[in-house]
Amino acid sequence: MEIFDLARLEAEGYQNRSVNVFYQNDLFKTRVIVLEAGGEIPECLMDSYVMFYVVKGEVTIVRNGESSVLGEDRMLITEPARLSMKTDKGARILGIQVKAKEQEGL
Repeated sequence: MEIFDLARLEAEGYQNRSVNVFYQNDLFKTRVIVLEAGGEIPECLMDSYVMFYVVKGEVTIVRNGESSVLGEDRMLITEPARLSMKTDKGARILGIQVKAKEQEGL
């Protein structure tokens, strides 16, 4: 068992996002996402299930062309999709990618 303090985990910006992974196994990967004011994650095609939990701040997430606003303590769960994200004031987010069954070899 491991316990993580999401508010205190060290994290870098989107360009260095690979260092923000704090736990990973064969089924899922977890990372802290930090976006400064005016920051964004460009549109990308995610081939895994994704969960985003907003620890602090607010983001606008666009999923397959549909826009949603997530504030603190809100969570989005989606199947594989085309996603982008932006924030006006900054945000700290927990991101979890969960492999689809096809990726697991099941």
